Amino acid sequence: MLESFSVTDKPLLILGSNSPRRRQLLAMAGWKFDISAADVDEGPIPNESPADYVLRLAETKARTITADQDQIVLAADTAVVDGDDILGKPKDDVEATAMLTRLRGHTHQVYTGIALLRRSDKRSTPQSGSVDGLLFKDLCVTDVPMRDYSDEEIRAYVQTGDPLDKAGAYAIQHPQFRPVAHMDGCYASVMGLPMCHVILLMRKMEIQPKSDFFVNCETILEYKCPVSKSILSGEM
Repeated sequence: MLESFSVTDKPLLILGSNSPRRRQLLAMAGWKFDISAADVDEGPIPNESPADYVLRLAETKARTITADQDQIVLAADTAVVDGDDILGKPKDDVEATAMLTRLRGHTHQVYTGIALLRRSDKRSTPQSGSVDGLLFKDLCVTDVPMRDYSDEEIRAYVQTGDPLDKAGAYAIQHPQFRPVAHMDGCYASVMGLPMCHVILLMRKMEIQPKSDFFVNCETILEYKCPVSKSILSGEM
């Protein structure tokens, strides 16, 4: 189970999300942060790839949030992708059931785009001359093989209400449903925030995690991550 988190009075970061999962993941790095959710149109652009979609929304969210000049805004967007289709949050139980039925027994992908913005690092764009701050973006794509859960399991899970605020209608960490057969990639990314990728971008701003993040991550998520070293070394 995930541990509780605290929000401090003088945050280094502004997290652009109300997601409790993203808050809990970010807390593992020990950075001070506050929360300011971005209200943006999450509709895809016609013919937009999943990678372009999540990166565009992450940047849009980061630029929408109000923060002090020396604060860093962290925003993310996660999409469940099955074949050529981006699966968002289901609008009702019927749609949640349809999504879970569609995903079971085979592998799909989860795309998470992240954006870090610090406005105190001012720079002007050649085209407009506008000052837009220092922006870093990154993308994590994870294969997610779903187990062959039963119709009864789907009905029981949908009745909990948990699928309705989840892209693809599921939470990988749900203690009863446990929809995923096994994992070989970034577990945190499927939850909504690939922390190794966040740490890489924070290092570009010369900021390191303050706590023993890697021990915390594997202990709290109960997952021995096979990709963290490769991500942090720049191999992935």
